[in-house]
Amino acid sequence: MTDRHSFIERMGLAAENDGLSRIAGRLFGALILESEPRSLDDLADQLEVSKASISTEARRLVDRGVAERAARPGDRRDYYVLAPDFFVQTIRFRLGRWAALHSLAHEMQTALPDAPRLVRDRFAHIHDVHGFVLARVEDALREWAERGVPDATPPRPVTRPGHQKTATKRLAKRPAGKERLG
Repeated sequence: MTDRHSFIERMGLAAENDGLSRIAGRLFGALILESEPRSLDDLADQLEVSKASISTEARRLVDRGVAERAARPGDRRDYYVLAPDFFVQTIRFRLGRWAALHSLAHEMQTALPDAPRLVRDRFAHIHDVHGFVLARVEDALREWAERGVPDATPPRPVTRPGHQKTATKRLAKRPAGKERLG
């Protein structure tokens, strides 16, 4: 059985395999295990890293749509919680990486029209597999969204002094999964 500490460490290693830092993965793992928003101070203490490192990696997770910043009335500290659709956002991030590979292959296919047949076939193969897989994953994400299954984390109001923005409003601005990623 995996304990909390081991889970967090393994998430760090998995994140490195996905191109993130180990700290970002550990932070993601810690947030998965929490039911309430956590402050940067608490997270830095728990993960035994600097507050600056946690702040940087928390912003990275927010930028990727995996985490959200939260606040508590009367408390000026930043808190973080997983986004309600964190796993869908993780899948979308991976699809974006696939799309980058596809774009590079297409660019090379166009740039090398006189390449040997085997080289052109490889680029065509990347294009065909990418289109096939991407279409099915997009269909699956669209079907998932249409099911209306509640997210794993309920939206939390995010209020800052002088701001009336809520997590629910921010989520409404995210793509609904109908755009083509590659």
